[in-house]
Amino acid sequence: MSARIIDGKAFAATVREKVAGHVARLKEEHGITPGLAVVLVGEDPASQVYVRSKGEKTREVGMNSYEYRLPATVAEDELYALIDKLNTDPAVHGILCQFPVPPHLSERDIIARISPEKDVDGLSVINAGRLATGQKTMVSCTPLGCLMMLRDERGDLTGLDAVVIGRSNLVGKPMGQLLLRDSCTVTMTHSRTRDIAEVVRRADIVVAAVGVPEMVKGDWIKPGATVIDVGMNRIDAPEKGAGKTRLVGDCDFDSCAEVAGAITPVPGGVGPMTIACLLANAVTACCRAHDLAEPEELTA
Repeated sequence: MSARIIDGKAFAATVREKVAGHVARLKEEHGITPGLAVVLVGEDPASQVYVRSKGEKTREVGMNSYEYRLPATVAEDELYALIDKLNTDPAVHGILCQFPVPPHLSERDIIARISPEKDVDGLSVINAGRLATGQKTMVSCTPLGCLMMLRDERGDLTGLDAVVIGRSNLVGKPMGQLLLRDSCTVTMTHSRTRDIAEVVRRADIVVAAVGVPEMVKGDWIKPGATVIDVGMNRIDAPEKGAGKTRLVGDCDFDSCAEVAGAITPVPGGVGPMTIACLLANAVTACCRAHDLAEPEELTA
């Protein structure tokens, strides 16, 4: 193995430390405490774990955490009334609804209901449009985390060839826009791309976010390239016992690490950055709401 391992856990801890510093300054200098509201509909076990973790991390950095738990049978109008209330609450600077939600509710409509200025998940059509047209916006947390790690690893990204594998609204598309903002030459690839391996071989930066376990092989990677693996896939692990699984990314880690200059592992790479960037977005939203200078190291 020759690649440097990009430690997402350590990087996320550094981001949270920076967030805590900005929160402390907002309190001391302006008497403002950023607030993050999380709405959970239903009792999905994984969602409950995520919401609990988000609340803990929010409080750890000194922000106010507001959690709203609604039954799986909640009416659409009741959920929207809560979101409308949070949209107008000056103590709440960021709002997110934990997905998935029960089938009688529309994730797209929920996202649209949240004020773009408080959409700290960066998922609204308005924020996506602002990103695409180069305007100040809220950026989706996972792509923002990837960009932070790339800047830390490569410094100035100007002129680098970047390939994004996957075109989802959550990661692929915003990732491409962020890399364009940093003056990369960006190629978007997907399931219909012809000879995708040859396209990837030209890249100084590879961001894999396609959801196919270990799809990207080492012979796809340009020597010295930086590989950011966003994939989170569970596959069978018979070596651990009957019915056991293990978590892998979209890249075949061992073969890619032999060629790449730096690579994120799975787990422990991009994953920890998502909540860290959620907190960063909440601080940014708070600063914008009060017309204060934004923390540049926490934004795109």
